[in-house]
Amino acid sequence: RQALEEMRALYERNQADVSEAKSGRTDLIFLIRFRHCCLLRNQRCLLAYLYDRLLRIRALRWEYGSVLPNTIQFHMSAEEVEWFSRYKKSLATYMKSVGGEEGLDLTQDIKPPKSLYIEVRCLKDHGEFEIDDGTTILLKKNSQHFLPRWKCEQLIRQGVLEHVLS
Repeated sequence: RQALEEMRALYERNQADVSEAKSGRTDLIFLIRFRHCCLLRNQRCLLAYLYDRLLRIRALRWEYGSVLPNTIQFHMSAEEVEWFSRYKKSLATYMKSVGGEEGLDLTQDIKPPKSLYIEVRCLKDHGEFEIDDGTTILLKKNSQHFLPRWKCEQLIRQGVLEHVLS
């Protein structure tokens, strides 16, 4: 906001000096050019900042999944939340278009797995959890289970489960 206010003030001063320079005061041209360079620099800095925020928001989709924790969403502007939502929908559309009928979840196995099953501990009550073979498991706080890695990764990222390293 400070940078935008500074840019607005520089622009207004430049507008006033340009009208004077048109009337014959050529000594103001260098000052106008200097202010214009300051405006361009501030613009580049703001665009770099916004681009970095978008990259971080995009990384949040891969880290936390399609639902962001409230603590993170609280620090995002309405436009950033809207951008996240559009990115999430775009990624979901792409994942449905590849990999056959069910699609391909690209957010799974971000790092190559060492084993297909892992031991996990439940950090909070989550309720019933169904595995592909139809087995349902009750995820209660402090319970430990041996589950397929690809079914657990999303819950691990959300903080529901914790990978137990023996």
